[in-house]
Amino acid sequence: MDNLITVVDWSRWQFAMTAIFHWLFVPLTLGLSVIVAIMESIYLRTKSEKWLASTKFWMTLLAINFAIGVATGIILEFEFGTNWSNYSWFVGDIFGAPLAIEGILAFFLEATFGAVMFFGWGKVSPRFHLLSTWLTAIGASISALWILVANAWMQYPVGMEFDPAQMRNVMVDFGAFFSAVAINKFFHSVLSGWALSGVFVIGVSCFFLWRRSNRDFALRSIKVGGWFGLTGLLLCMWTGDGSAVEVTRTQPMKLAAMEGLYRGESGQSLAVIGIVNPEKRYFNDEPPYLFELSIPKGLSILARHDMNAFVPGINDIIDGIDIVDGDTVRTVSYPERIRRGKMAQNALREYSVAMEAGDTAAMQKASAQLKADFPYFGYGYFKSPSDAVPPVALTFYAFRVMVGLGSYFLLFYIVALMMAYRWPDALCRQRWMQFVAMVSVPLMWICSEAGWIVAEVGRQPWTVQDLLPTCAAISNIPASSVIVTFWMFAVIFTVLLAAEVSIMVKWINKSTRKDLNK
Repeated sequence: MDNLITVVDWSRWQFAMTAIFHWLFVPLTLGLSVIVAIMESIYLRTKSEKWLASTKFWMTLLAINFAIGVATGIILEFEFGTNWSNYSWFVGDIFGAPLAIEGILAFFLEATFGAVMFFGWGKVSPRFHLLSTWLTAIGASISALWILVANAWMQYPVGMEFDPAQMRNVMVDFGAFFSAVAINKFFHSVLSGWALSGVFVIGVSCFFLWRRSNRDFALRSIKVGGWFGLTGLLLCMWTGDGSAVEVTRTQPMKLAAMEGLYRGESGQSLAVIGIVNPEKRYFNDEPPYLFELSIPKGLSILARHDMNAFVPGINDIIDGIDIVDGDTVRTVSYPERIRRGKMAQNALREYSVAMEAGDTAAMQKASAQLKADFPYFGYGYFKSPSDAVPPVALTFYAFRVMVGLGSYFLLFYIVALMMAYRWPDALCRQRWMQFVAMVSVPLMWICSEAGWIVAEVGRQPWTVQDLLPTCAAISNIPASSVIVTFWMFAVIFTVLLAAEVSIMVKWINKSTRKDLNK
């Protein structure tokens, strides 16, 4: 068991590290590809060489980021087979479909027209080149669609049924992939990439102003990046509201962890800032916070759009208590879920034995028992309800980092656009403003990564919500193999990140010595 825990922990850490590195590159690709397409569209319409220069500059940064992002993404997909083979077997029939479509359709669309976009200047007509640029941007978003649909399915598994003969889940409804959870996740993630790219463009442009170089180019880029990023951020906030409602409906334990909420109430307040009590557990009487500053009824409004609605906490969910439409609803308690999950697993074993013996009657009996208890199948791996509670502190703090920085960037965009339009001279002179813009670039990445921590850590310990915990999803491999590859990937990814930053910085520095206003 100790070795199993080691394998689980190291496999989780390796996948988390790969995902974090991958998400450094993906959102910039999603947003910057559209910004480049917008600039090239302006160039084709105006025939102005200054817009051509702007397009080529940002396209070069896009190319650098795109190449390294692909490398980390490929490793992520391989890890499903190397470290999470039980997961791949259990849901491969379902999970493999969107990944296959992403690879065959979206990635090839992105890669094919990306090649034309990067290397086709002067080799194809201007209109076809512009079409290629837009198709590259669209392909990147379509690629994200299938990845995020697959991820949403892991958090809200629908459209499948368990086949005991194969001992795996099989797809029965492909359309169910596009649930409200998936749609919200897709738009929220892609739009966050728009917001990040806008900050990146403004920050790099302010570096030009810092170096007293290419004033007109920098101001043009700030205006395009500012409007694009602000649009993305506002829509991201809107989809975030929808995501909160869906999480309340489908993953109430995640919401409770996000808020450090153990006992809910009607008209539940929202902790704006706070310090989580590290000693608090669902089974003790310790206070949940050492300090908190709350908005009265805020969580009820956020989660259920009703200021007087009941929002369940961790203890309520474990006890099987919720309120829907003003009525108290008894759901299945976690001790009962654990019991029924073990019954489902035992029924599966009985089915397998009966199938080998050719006992049809026993197979039918076991199948009926399995079908009745299968919604709680994953809980059978737990010893106590505490095994099903996510890391509260990490989820709580990550959510507030995301929301806090997101609020800051709303103000950032408004100020940046006002300065670019109304007081451009002040923006070009005031070095502290330029410094703030440059420092905001890594802060935006922290905001983006915090969002993914909330989404993924908040659903632990599940690989597939309610059906397959991480302890049952891993491969039967030595812990040493995972540890070796963890550190190998850590070194490789760090080198790749350093290479990207170095190449980008060199290109930007080189460009400050050119005239990009012609």
